Amino acid sequence: MTSAHPPFDARVYHKICRSLAIAGYEVTLIVPYAGGGTAEHGIRLCKVPPPRGRRERMTTTLFRIYRQAVIQNAEIYHFHDPELMPVGLLLRLHGKKVIYDVHEDHSSNMAKQWIPPALRSLASFTVRACEAVAGRACDHIVAATPRIAANFNAKRTSIVQNFPWTSEFITGNDLPYAQRDPIVAYIGYLADSRGLREMAEAIQLVNAKMPSQLLMAGRMVSGAQDQPFTGSDFVELLGEVDRTRIADLLSRSRIGLVVYRPTPNYYFGQPTKLLEYMAAGLPVVASDFPFYRQVIESSGCGLLVDPLKPEEIAKALLWLLENESEAELMGQRGRNAILERYNWEIESRRLVSIYDSL
Repeated sequence: MTSAHPPFDARVYHKICRSLAIAGYEVTLIVPYAGGGTAEHGIRLCKVPPPRGRRERMTTTLFRIYRQAVIQNAEIYHFHDPELMPVGLLLRLHGKKVIYDVHEDHSSNMAKQWIPPALRSLASFTVRACEAVAGRACDHIVAATPRIAANFNAKRTSIVQNFPWTSEFITGNDLPYAQRDPIVAYIGYLADSRGLREMAEAIQLVNAKMPSQLLMAGRMVSGAQDQPFTGSDFVELLGEVDRTRIADLLSRSRIGLVVYRPTPNYYFGQPTKLLEYMAAGLPVVASDFPFYRQVIESSGCGLLVDPLKPEEIAKALLWLLENESEAELMGQRGRNAILERYNWEIESRRLVSIYDSL
């Protein structure tokens, strides 16, 4: 069950649901969706009307999801958003097995535009209190990172990290690195907090010395501005694309870029995009944050930068574009690290073992 994620979300649908279906479970995804797309891989979509705003999402949509959940009469319920905690607790009262999948450290991530600054401390406290209750009431907590897992009872918490499927990006159809155009790729939501302006300024600085292009695949989030790219010959906004087109974009790019700003959620997070670039065999230019540093320094797969300094980002991009052989080696080392440690094939076994135990 999800109230806030799109129906074909990378973690919810492509990883969690697909892995369970492969393991032989009958899987239904309850999700707000009005589109005509259909699920594959043996997964059934149970659609509820999309909300017309955040207030409706927090009220009417929750009731609709709960009603559909009861109709399903499933053995195990797995929800992905903190606002669904009341639904999970009600299902627990029905005698069902319930799993709470915690994607983010929500109590530390209350600096949202729609929450008045004066209420953010109270919101953080409330989320932490609710998660404490959910941690005791739910049968199991699935945490996306070790930092998140530390907020819950260790005996009923498992870490299932959001690592990429190796089969999604390692297809054997990659364009040879030396034959690729000087393309820098960014995939994910387009938001100011994810370095929109810094990326725009950096690619302009790069083009002052050598031709290159920044291709960006993802949805522009509410409140973000695309002015930095207006009229730019160096940037192409591709919009939302499916997983196949993402893999194709990365297979012909030279560099993967992830320069999120140092908000608490990003500073302590584990960005899936970093690992997807590595799986595709790309050297990465990334923010100098703890997890990024751990992965990049241990693997030797890229360069770390201050995400608030476009000139530093540009310098790293230029170095990789000008030193093609070393950049290719970095990409190969990153892919090897994915094959050895940071892959969903390993994480999915942990997920399925949780279900089997329940």
